[in-house]
This record gives sequence, structure tokens and C-alpha cells, in this order.
Amino acid sequence: MPAPALLFPADPLNPHRPDPHFAWEARVLRGLGGEQYLVDHDALLAGQAEEAVRRVPRDCGPLWYRGWMIPSAGYADFARALAGRGAHLLTSAAGYASAHELPGWYGVFEGATPPSVWIPVRSAARPGPEELAAAVERLGGHGPAIVKDYVKSRKHEWHEACYVPDLTDLAAVARVVARFVELQGEYLAGGVVLRRYEEFARFDGVARAGDRGSAEARHRNGQGGARNGGAAASRSTASRSAASRSAGNGRAPAARALEARVWWLDGEPVLVGPHPDMPGQPAEPDLTEVRPLVRALGCRFVTTDLASRADGSGWRVVEVGDGQVSDLPRGIDASGLLTSLIAA
Repeated sequence: MPAPALLFPADPLNPHRPDPHFAWEARVLRGLGGEQYLVDHDALLAGQAEEAVRRVPRDCGPLWYRGWMIPSAGYADFARALAGRGAHLLTSAAGYASAHELPGWYGVFEGATPPSVWIPVRSAARPGPEELAAAVERLGGHGPAIVKDYVKSRKHEWHEACYVPDLTDLAAVARVVARFVELQGEYLAGGVVLRRYEEFARFDGVARAGDRGSAEARHRNGQGGARNGGAAASRSTASRSAASRSAGNGRAPAARALEARVWWLDGEPVLVGPHPDMPGQPAEPDLTEVRPLVRALGCRFVTTDLASRADGSGWRVVEVGDGQVSDLPRGIDASGLLTSLIAA
């Protein structure tokens, strides 16, 4: 079997070269002697999977994708279109959904991640009062929580569309959920998630009283839209401007959680580094408890975002993701990761 090649999204302005956000990865891959092909991400989001992969050579063998997020249904179409050309993605459609969407991975990581409940929704319809009340009860009925969908939160609209100070205030829950659904619009992924808020240490090692960092410390852009919710200015799967205002101004606090991103291939960590939002932040998480959970998930190429508890009692899984659509922090040495992929 030939060595796996990597698929990168093409630059919308020049379809013969990689999208600028992934160009540096493509250069590293070329230096390692790896093969790469380009796909049309915009066509994928438009439901034109066969058009999206027309530049991928027929019978080219196994493939990894490294690019912008794709809705799970769109990824399944992507995999079928490639199979029709005699190529196959090494992450199956089922595996992608399991790692990409919270309901797919939560059951494996329950106990190692903040408690969560979810309500499936369709066509960006907000859950009704009875559904929300039942979800709140399943989450314990009191205490702070955050709102997200199966893939991402809106932590930069912290008080408006993310944070609920106390679940006993059902009116506040309904208000935050309604605003979240409104802002997500057609890009709402799967349903509404209520996730228990937990306090994490900040990047300077201090957990400040009143600092309202997010228990869902990674706002994952890119689901369903043109790169990221349709905004050309916010194309990165995780790179966007950091919050710079205080929680009192309706924004997430400037102090970020002490967080690491770990890249796993076939159950082994192949790269440990900072979260892309804080590329200069050192992080050395303890992977003892996480390793068997990643293996139990059974997905070949995944990421885990880990945050250190404010009381120093250990690390928590704040997010799991498919490794193909998780962003790398700028300045990191990706050669080991890419070498592992083309040797898989």
C-alpha cells in the first residue's frame, strides 16, 4: 500500500495552491517527501463533493485531510466522492463524527470532562421551555454552566450567548440559549449543549476570584460556513482574536485557561503543545488518565484539549476533536506529526 497523502483546501483565489492558512504545513510536508493534493472546501460546503475532489488523482490510495471543518454529513459525502475515485480517507465518516461532535465522544470521556447534557435541534430552532427545564434537571439543576452546540461555543459573547451564572434561573438559561441559537443561525451544529462550568488555572498560574474563563475553553470555528460561519475574515479553525475585555463588558476574560492540545495517532500522543489561541503558553499535561480514554474512543487521529484545574488537582478534558480539522499553533514544529501521518 502506498504511503498516505494529505489533502489540503485550495486557496479560493488560486486553486492550484494550498489555502494560505495551511500553506506552511504543506511546505513542511513537501520537505518530508510527502504527497499532497488539493480540494475545494467551498464546494464541499455547498454539497458538491464530486466537484470538490476533482483534482484528486484517481486510485491515489489512502488519504488524510488537513483543513477547515466540514459538517459531519458533508464529510460523509466527501468520503463517498473520494471512494468513487479509488481513494479512501483513513478517518471514516463515523469516526469523524465521533471525534468531531460532543455526543460522539462524551460517553467515553464522561468523568474526565465537565458534565454535559444536550438537546438535538433542527433548522436552528431553539429548544422549548420544557426541554430546557428537563436538561437543567439532568445537569443537577443548579450552579453555573455554559452553552454551546455539538462543536463550538460563542465564548467571545460570554454573558450574551455562552455563560449562565446559575441554572436555577431558567429565564436566564432560556435567554442565553435563544441568543446562542440566533447567533449560530444556519451553522448551529447538531443541537444545544449545556455544560457544567469549572474553574481552571489561568495561563500565568493564578486562578482569580471572579475570573470567568470558559469550561469549554476552545471556541471551534468553521462548522458549516465558508471557512468559519461564512466570515472570510475568520477563516481559521481555531485562530481568531483573543478576548481582550473583562467579563463585565460581556466578553470572556483576557486571562486564558492553562491549556494544552495533544495530538493522538492510533492511541499514542505524537505532538503535545499549547492551544492555538495561546501559542507561547507552556503546558505539560499529565496524560496518564487520558491515554486509555483516547484508545477506548477508537478513532485513529484525534486531538484533546486539556486544562489544569484551578485547585491543582489535575487536568480535565475540555474538548475532543478530529485531528484533521484541529488547528496547529503557529511556530510549533509539525514535522513529527506530519511524519507520523505519512507513515501510518
